[in-house]
Amino acid sequence: MFDSLSDRLQGVVKKIRGKGRLTEADVDEILAEIRTALLEADVNVSVVREVVARIREEAIGATESQALDASQQVVKIVNQQLVAMLGGETLKITYASQPPTVVLMAGLQGSGKTTSAAKLARWFKSQGRQPLLVGADLQRPAAVEQLRTLAGQVGVPVFSEPGDPVATARRGLEEAKRLGKDVLIVDTAGRLAIDEEMMRQVADISAAVSPDYTFLVIDAMIGQDAVSTAEAFHDRLSIDGVFLSKLDGDARGGAALSVKSVIGRPIAFAATGERIDAFEQFHPDRMAGRILGMGDVLSLIEQAEQVFEKEEAEKAAERLLEGQFTLEDFLEQLQQVKKMGPISGLVGMLPGMPKEMKNAEIGDDQVKVTEAIIRSMTKEERARPEIINGSRRTRIARGSGTEVADVNRLIKQFAEMQKMMKRMGALAGPAGGKGKSKSKPGKVNKRQAMRELGDLLGGQGGFPGMPGGPGGPGTPPGFPPFGR
Repeated sequence: MFDSLSDRLQGVVKKIRGKGRLTEADVDEILAEIRTALLEADVNVSVVREVVARIREEAIGATESQALDASQQVVKIVNQQLVAMLGGETLKITYASQPPTVVLMAGLQGSGKTTSAAKLARWFKSQGRQPLLVGADLQRPAAVEQLRTLAGQVGVPVFSEPGDPVATARRGLEEAKRLGKDVLIVDTAGRLAIDEEMMRQVADISAAVSPDYTFLVIDAMIGQDAVSTAEAFHDRLSIDGVFLSKLDGDARGGAALSVKSVIGRPIAFAATGERIDAFEQFHPDRMAGRILGMGDVLSLIEQAEQVFEKEEAEKAAERLLEGQFTLEDFLEQLQQVKKMGPISGLVGMLPGMPKEMKNAEIGDDQVKVTEAIIRSMTKEERARPEIINGSRRTRIARGSGTEVADVNRLIKQFAEMQKMMKRMGALAGPAGGKGKSKSKPGKVNKRQAMRELGDLLGGQGGFPGMPGGPGGPGTPPGFPPFGR
């Protein structure tokens, strides 16, 4: 979504890299490019003026700093302003002392409100809560059926009854209390455009259930219209946070960068795809890091922790850090990585990834080639790739429907990855010291190791075999395991 803005801002940094100090003329030139980048990203004009003014004020003062060079100063200042534009701090959900905690979902028709309600229910369930969904959108045909279908995928019950939406919401609250549910999510009706009837209905529902949180669902693709929509709903409902849907689209990002400045409420959650699990809590600092090319290893770790089997991940991480990781282990971990979503999205979270690699077409089909090659190997060959001679490589290539060059590349890449992992093993030892840890890798050490992996791969230009990485263009072997 932020690709164009990211390219622009990273270009600003690259242009001034190596300058010892920033003159006022340098600052003016940088600000002109930043202003253009934000306007092209469809950010609200008044927001752009305010942000550019703040950057100028800080940048002029930073020219006197001797601690950082020019590019570091610009990155620091722009990063701080991006974080502020995106909401500042991550919204922390606090729960009602007397359950249930009531969440009201509001928004225009077509914004993805019903799907967002189901995704939010899944998130609450992953936090150890017991949510109940209320289908109060009784105007749109099949809206309640859609909610039931989505809720069934995540194992969350739905309450709804025909008639008056306000009465349905009130009865839903009573049902949540009766069932002992600690979170109630109310899906309300929308319209194609803002009108008085819709606003009155959602305001009446809000009065009936007294929500602890009111989230406005905004389609990230609507650009400048997001501002007027947010203002209209906030005037009637007092919005607590924004839920951005379709963040994975090709919109320019103006909605995400404008809403906080206009209504003073943060982006709370974001949907990053169509799948029910393509959803995450919004972290302004992490998103700013992605825009500026700094990566987002923390989100990558969290995604891995959600999909990886704990015991298997622990064993794999221990074998990896001890240098005993085999192609058999690698194949098993590939299956886990595929659960984390599109690989191209995971690449974008790693720091130091070149533009060519982020824009490369990296899909599941390429991973299937790697799987086919490994599955064509014998058990002994997977455990000891060094025994794979010329005739074996020919047999493996024929069995996997690939070329011998593909087999050679995978074996070479795997050897390079093992070398990197051994370096990580030293970093993940006790207190970051050298040598093998006597205890199993703990959560803290492996998180540290993942951060080091990001730095390590960034320094080498990316994952082996991927465009821009060591080994040149070719089929990516996949990703190493992510321990908990």
